[in-house]
Amino acid sequence: MSDLIQLTLPDGSVRRVATGTTGADVAASIGPGLLKAALAARVDGELVDLSLPITHDATLALVTAKDEADALDLVRHDFAHLLAEAVQRLFPGTQITFGPSTDDGFYYDFAPKDRPFTDDDLPAIEAEMRKLIAADKAITRQVWSREQLISRWQQQGETFKAEWAAELPGDEDLTVYWSGEDWLDMCRGPHLPSTGKLDPNAFKLTRVSGAYWRGDQKNAMLSRIYGTGWLNRKQLDAHLMRLEEAAKRDHRKLGAEMDLFHLQAEAHGSVFWHPRGFVIYRALEAYMRRRLDAAGYLEVKTPQIMDARQWEQSGHWGKYRENMFVIPDEVPNTEDEGPVVSDKAEWMALKPMNCPAHVLIFRQGIKSYRDLPLRLAEMGCCHRNEPHGALHGLMRVRQFTQDDAHIFCREDQIVGEVARFCDLLDTVYKDLGFTDYAIKLALRPEKRFGSDAMWDWSEQSMRDAVAATGRNTPDWGWEELPGEGAFYAPKLEFHLTDAIGRTWQVGTIQTDTVLPERLDASYVAEDGARHRPVMLHRAILGSYERFIGILIEHYAGRFPTWLAPVQAVVATIVSDADAYARHVTEALQQAGIRTETDLRNEKINLKVREHSLQKASYMLVVGRREAEEGTVALRNLAGGEQKVMPLAEAVALLKADATPPDLKAQ
Repeated sequence: MSDLIQLTLPDGSVRRVATGTTGADVAASIGPGLLKAALAARVDGELVDLSLPITHDATLALVTAKDEADALDLVRHDFAHLLAEAVQRLFPGTQITFGPSTDDGFYYDFAPKDRPFTDDDLPAIEAEMRKLIAADKAITRQVWSREQLISRWQQQGETFKAEWAAELPGDEDLTVYWSGEDWLDMCRGPHLPSTGKLDPNAFKLTRVSGAYWRGDQKNAMLSRIYGTGWLNRKQLDAHLMRLEEAAKRDHRKLGAEMDLFHLQAEAHGSVFWHPRGFVIYRALEAYMRRRLDAAGYLEVKTPQIMDARQWEQSGHWGKYRENMFVIPDEVPNTEDEGPVVSDKAEWMALKPMNCPAHVLIFRQGIKSYRDLPLRLAEMGCCHRNEPHGALHGLMRVRQFTQDDAHIFCREDQIVGEVARFCDLLDTVYKDLGFTDYAIKLALRPEKRFGSDAMWDWSEQSMRDAVAATGRNTPDWGWEELPGEGAFYAPKLEFHLTDAIGRTWQVGTIQTDTVLPERLDASYVAEDGARHRPVMLHRAILGSYERFIGILIEHYAGRFPTWLAPVQAVVATIVSDADAYARHVTEALQQAGIRTETDLRNEKINLKVREHSLQKASYMLVVGRREAEEGTVALRNLAGGEQKVMPLAEAVALLKADATPPDLKAQ
């Protein structure tokens, strides 16, 4: 009976089947409905094709559309291949390169034969993709050698694919997937059993852009076609509605309409804050300072430019050099540890982060174990040489200010400090209107400093700290992310969910023993010997620029009153009330309320509409009667009825609403 294997299903039942049985065979034995619904299988936890023979005792789970995460990955991958096949049918001679799935869809990069693709080509490509779905072409897997792959691509004139195939391991079997018998692509898989498993009404091609082969500006320019793909039409429609809403909330669009900031070519990746935008910045900064002061942080300020030898010693020169602005900028670079910096101290670098400078402050004077934990905070302006094509409004910039801090502590203080940080972060996020966020642990990357033992300890210390807070549960979105840590430390990531369901990774805390070692930070312990402190890198907002961009989109520009650039507008109905309007404005401003006055000879409905579009919080309308009675007609421009009340009552109401959350509790 050695030709039988044992398959354990999710319900605990066990099936003894012949060696080589596939997931499709098991689905068929259970029932035709399951066979029709099955998309792939998980064998010992690994996602595989339904047609893959199983040759050993294993656990088996059949994947259907109910397993949404797996199902979405599969269909998006298949939509990408379908896109490539459709393009080559419509535009013979087009070369294919890569086509991965993404968080909400897929894309594929092409080298067109005659001209770059444009958005005008998308409807025809969509129609061809639907024809391929209707044809229900079988998708089959084959194992090839590297030589077979190279030969195939060369025969077809696929120079990009041939180049990539030549770099694949020569001693490994490689897989290709056929669509029917006339089109293939090399791919790791898995895939759906056939093109007919895709819903023809569940995808849409969205745009065309340029992309460099392998992301290198020195290489050929390709045409990248993006699409979004889902399991059914309902999901697609919901996604398109979210995109429409996101477009309305785009911080770049609202930033211009509300006169908050602008960006321009003279300072690529740096923000020109306008007065109204800088009001938001200052209000947020003042709030964060109060929170940090109350939490026992000491604020510092460190230089913008430091000797490149400092960055070499910290490790950033070798691991991060291509993202740094160096003065002068002719320093050569290598792919590993970077160049050795001249002893002549000729090279300087704008700081991409604050941490080495904070270690230098910690090293001033002798520190005792009694001084720990020492929490150093900085609203630190940093510069990173992000690629031009990656820049995106406030979300991705080259100059930014971090709400940065570093906690120097003993090993036995880590759990308590991480717990304190999580509580502080939770308070800040709730004050700013975010009640839903997930916590994830990013683990050691492939390229890193430190020993495996150090990483084992650092990662476990983070697990223990989060467990102590009770936040390592599915309710908190707890998840571990292999390979995504910093080069010197694992990190906890905090992912916010905004008003329309998008997630943003913002806050972080990292347990670092590498930098204190490299920069020779120490303290005198109880035993009289010198010990290395643990350095906790932490941020709550991440950067002010990006977080303000997130806030603009989260609130669609209509900030809570304490953050709003304009908290009140006093508007007249008739010019006879101008003097009283100025009196009302003065009373509001004396109460600390950011107030503007609109005395224009325009209809009040026009004034209400314009200031509502400008996202002012309140409007106080005054005319002859209000001037005579000492009242105002108060209107909340976010909605709600207009109420007539005495001026003093209106001032008190607005003052309460404009008080920041941390000050309301005092």
